[in-house]
Amino acid sequence: MDNDHDPAAQGNSPLARARRADHALPGGAFAFHAGQPAPGPTDAVSGVRAGAPAPALDSSTGVTVERLRHEQDLARSGDLYLLAPVGYFLLAFDTTMLQVNLAGATMLGVARANPGLHHFRSFVAAAFLADFDGFFARSLNSGKGETCRMRLRTPDDGGLDVTLHGSADGSGQACRLIVERAEGRQAALERSEERFRRIVHSAGEGIWEIDAAARTTFVNPRMAQILGYSIEEMLARPLLSFMDDAGMAMLEQCIAERAQGVPAPCEYRFIGKDGREVWTTMATSPILDADGACLGVLALVTDITERKQSTELIWHQANYDTLTGLPNRHMFMDRLGHETRKADRGAAFLALLFIDLDDFRQINGRLGHARGDLILIDASRRIASCVRSSDTLARFGGDAFTVILSGLDHIGSVERIAHAMVAALALPFEVGGEKAYLSASIGIALYPPDARDTGQLVARADRAMLAAKEAGGHQFSYFTPNLQQAAQARQSIADDLRAAIALRQFEIVYQPIVSLQTGAVHKAEALLRWRHPTRGLLGPAEFIPFAESNGLIVEIGDWVFREVAQQVQRWQHSIDPSFQISVNKSPVQFRRDADLYLSWLDYLNELGLPPHSIVIEITEGVLFEGTTQVIERLRQFRAMGLQVALDDFGTGYSSLSHLKRFDIDYVKIDQSFVATLENDVGDLALCEAIIVMAHKLGLKVVAEGVETKVQRALLVDAGCDYAQGYVFARPMPALEFEAMAAAGVPRLPH
Repeated sequence: MDNDHDPAAQGNSPLARARRADHALPGGAFAFHAGQPAPGPTDAVSGVRAGAPAPALDSSTGVTVERLRHEQDLARSGDLYLLAPVGYFLLAFDTTMLQVNLAGATMLGVARANPGLHHFRSFVAAAFLADFDGFFARSLNSGKGETCRMRLRTPDDGGLDVTLHGSADGSGQACRLIVERAEGRQAALERSEERFRRIVHSAGEGIWEIDAAARTTFVNPRMAQILGYSIEEMLARPLLSFMDDAGMAMLEQCIAERAQGVPAPCEYRFIGKDGREVWTTMATSPILDADGACLGVLALVTDITERKQSTELIWHQANYDTLTGLPNRHMFMDRLGHETRKADRGAAFLALLFIDLDDFRQINGRLGHARGDLILIDASRRIASCVRSSDTLARFGGDAFTVILSGLDHIGSVERIAHAMVAALALPFEVGGEKAYLSASIGIALYPPDARDTGQLVARADRAMLAAKEAGGHQFSYFTPNLQQAAQARQSIADDLRAAIALRQFEIVYQPIVSLQTGAVHKAEALLRWRHPTRGLLGPAEFIPFAESNGLIVEIGDWVFREVAQQVQRWQHSIDPSFQISVNKSPVQFRRDADLYLSWLDYLNELGLPPHSIVIEITEGVLFEGTTQVIERLRQFRAMGLQVALDDFGTGYSSLSHLKRFDIDYVKIDQSFVATLENDVGDLALCEAIIVMAHKLGLKVVAEGVETKVQRALLVDAGCDYAQGYVFARPMPALEFEAMAAAGVPRLPH
């Protein structure tokens, strides 16, 4: 490999340091460096950055909680450290056992799982306590280490002569203590070597020793078998020679995670002698000299290749079609859900294309299923050539395919792609020297205008496909009652909407919101109308979905806000200084950048208008979509001084929780409850409960759709604050509204 062109081999990254064999240990991949004092079986990094607040201390030991957690995490992964033939202890300043290995726990008869219940000093024979105290004090202040001979009390009361080796932990918060039996060195060494010989050669896991220059110094038979080498072939070879670029990248990532204090074990990918990928997990422990400096790394290696391949195969089979390699129905539905949520967050819309090959059964019958499969593969490639790499193409089943076209801004893109697909699939297919001719029928459904959930969207695209097939095939159709005519209407409306603002075709009408206690009209709801040049006056339901799907709703909403601000300013002078106007906001507007709303505040300041003059109305449906974003936007509204009303209350679910969770000023009872107040005792009780509950929370209540005097009277008796509906007035232009408000109570029913 040419290092001049290998970024990983340059600079001062951990992997680059690992490659410079005379400077670092890649198993310091595991992440410490040769020539530096190593932290022992556990990393001695304290985890405290300069300038950071003092970390919390464990009340019983005086050691930081972070330090204890760090030691515990590394102890769990340091499997080799457990096998040490000598006792290893990590002691707090008061000799509390923070950590102990298997040999140490057995020596003193303590439980490894809970060493903190014991003080090491309590196991020192009484005659040696003074010697131990002096030794321990010196060890806490010694970087090189101290040694002392003494006797320990053991569970069998026989006592045990030992040699203690103590040194300060690298963090300065604890003491490392190694305890060796004082029996003859030769006998202990022989017993230890025999024990490790049995363990190493019969182990089911690979054992790999790497020196400070990143070279292999020892492997057991299992380690050589895992990679397909002989033991002799692996010796003296660098660790990185068993990895490709992808494996080195994983190593680099693991180093970075360890540097950030992530204790989770890492997966490494090696390349075996035969070129196959070998997946492993590795638990590592440093090899230390008498001064605590790192000489190398000992790794316990587990081969997880079979498990990894099995998991990947199961996942692939569950999500991809085995014939074409395309996403299958399961993955398609998952991606469709993802794309609809993304469309909800943005201003664009998406199109779902349902593609079915016409008369494919006849092809299968004439050419056989094997050749039919080849045609399906070729068909999938042709469809893929018509869409962008960011779009999703899936085999839905049989000879049906689906395509998700996301991030579109106009309907023309969909039609261009559908035309290309129809043409591509009409070209002859050549299979085994024979030609086969096919055509395709394509159904198109748009989100969100045609459907608001994925299941319904797929069903409507399928229905549109069937309509195209019934019309003779070799064409595409939209999901509409009148197919192409409706498709043209969509395009026409989208085009007309773009010009409507500039041509001032939008109008705002106002419906009074009446005080049920006084009959005064000091509030109104602004409602948008579109005076179309050929279709006449259109209500919101006839154009708002199209405005939302192409993002124009944001520009339209901004125009409405500014028009309403000017109108409320006039009415605060002519009707009442506290006059308020409510404006509706769609879900798409909630997902736009905050800059637009900040410009509203600037505009209100320019007019000298108090922000609470405007009430933003949202429906419960908005609260279910992107909750975090909605909370943030509502917070911004309230910070600006705008008030918020929850419209159509009671039609959603979890309605009560919304009043507590979100910052709401007004609750608007949906007209479906008000309409049956006279005849349905349950709806009357529900309205009364909503009113009482809202008042308890400090909210005002507005009843919508009040059409009779009886309904009005019942709402007055229930304590409702405001009402709007035809019993008072229909929505009307501003001049007519001003005249009605001036007339006041006489226009209202008694």
